[in-house]
Amino acid sequence: MLLLTPGPVQTHPSVRAAMAEDIAPWDAAFRPFYTRLRERIRVIAGGVEGEHVTLPLQGAGHMILEAAIRTYVAPGGAILIPMNGEYAVRMARLAREAGREVVELHAPDTRGITPAEVEAALAAHPECGHLGMVQSETGSGIVNDPAAIGAVVRAAGRRMILDAVSAFGALPLDLSAQPEMDAVVFTSNKCLEGLPGFGFAVARVDRTEQCAGNARSWSLDLSDVLANSRQNGMGSLRFTGPVQTLRALDVALDRFDAEGGRAVRHARYHANALALHRGLKALGLKPYLEEAHQGPIVVTVHQPAGLMLSDFVAALKRHGVTISSYFTTEAPSFRIGAIGDIGLPDVELALRAVAAALDELGLRQAA
Repeated sequence: MLLLTPGPVQTHPSVRAAMAEDIAPWDAAFRPFYTRLRERIRVIAGGVEGEHVTLPLQGAGHMILEAAIRTYVAPGGAILIPMNGEYAVRMARLAREAGREVVELHAPDTRGITPAEVEAALAAHPECGHLGMVQSETGSGIVNDPAAIGAVVRAAGRRMILDAVSAFGALPLDLSAQPEMDAVVFTSNKCLEGLPGFGFAVARVDRTEQCAGNARSWSLDLSDVLANSRQNGMGSLRFTGPVQTLRALDVALDRFDAEGGRAVRHARYHANALALHRGLKALGLKPYLEEAHQGPIVVTVHQPAGLMLSDFVAALKRHGVTISSYFTTEAPSFRIGAIGDIGLPDVELALRAVAAALDELGLRQAA
């Protein structure tokens, strides 16, 4: 079965095999491995040694994102969030339920937010000390540009938190050029092609120290993660986590390096997404995004008339492909992931499966 969701993603057998080991996370032999892994991640983010640090937290992307909001936005503080997708909606909910004020900057879910829109919103809302943004919205497939938006945030004297859960390891990011960025958060899966289980923040050391006490949650306090590392050594976890996931991630990062790093991985995903976008259009389906706004992570199309998503997903499975069983766009859609351990032959297989499923359901349309 070919897994083509935008996460979890298809992984290489060597990555999955790395999980088959019992590990004692507080054993002295584990510490050098854990320290080295954190440094590998910092380097991918463009973090500067001594200025940035990798802060791991077991759990899903929502958990590391909530931890970042709680840590870097003071209780009662306000955060501006560009609202052009479902994961921005979720960021806003996490912030509100953590007791932070949220100012929503609305935009359509068919394009990225613009620097001019952010600049105007920051000027209109001086109470917002932070901007929180999703880099890649996997509901529709759009991409928001952290470098362009970060320049506006920096010029306005504000801070930034970036949700790069479905972007990190493929889309451009260089923390060394973005001093306004308190933290970028992501997981061990998605574009790193590891397995789910851990979230990570690559964060500024100075800001993490300054924000001690903000979180009001022991579990979700990144300042405490940093303090624990210093007290017990950078090779020490705070609480028991799915440490086999870290072994799998290390193998996945070996594959990342062997492939050629971020730019090469981005190029592979971009080719996958472009082939999906054009191939689905050739089947008579209407892509949700114009090609100019299509990101490399997931391709979304409007549901054709008469399609029942659950029936379509089941039909695709009969033809060897699994996709997301729900949609989060403003209009009914379905989406196919372009990331993971896949290439153009897998895209061709997916397109044949879509054609067969549409024929099976009597929904094939003329291109």
